[in-house]
Amino acid sequence: MAIRDRKKENDERVITVDSAMQGSLSFKDPVHLRINGKFEGTLEVRGVLEIGEDAVVDATIAGDDVLIEGRVKGEVTASKRILLKDHAVVEGNIKTPLLNISEGAVFQGRCAMLGDIFDTETLARYLEVDLNTILEWANNGRIPAFKESNDWKFERKKIDEWVSAGKIG
Repeated sequence: MAIRDRKKENDERVITVDSAMQGSLSFKDPVHLRINGKFEGTLEVRGVLEIGEDAVVDATIAGDDVLIEGRVKGEVTASKRILLKDHAVVEGNIKTPLLNISEGAVFQGRCAMLGDIFDTETLARYLEVDLNTILEWANNGRIPAFKESNDWKFERKKIDEWVSAGKIG
């Protein structure tokens, strides 16, 4: 029984931050990160990022599931979903395929509902262009793209508009 409990605890990997922090936190493996204090900087989380009711966060945030109950200022990108709970106050732009805003939450900014998202390899195949060309365009700002955990990502809708406008090549 104790081994099973320890294994479950390790699988969940819950990390709680109750104090003030500044800087960059990046997790390559799935975790469940809870921020209950003050944080400034950059948060990149594979797994669940939970911003507690008493938290004050001024950061660029990227994660899979982002659950917000406290105050957040900055850009928030989630590959799966963003949930704004009833006490949440978010000031900034959000990008996600699924958004749930509870009654009582406050959101001021722009929202992009991400549909089809391409990584660089998928986009290279989609456009029938060399991978290095895609990376060069992204690094030089010549193609609509955004970074998520140091990887370039591309929204199909924006890419289709970019191609239709004749900007490819």
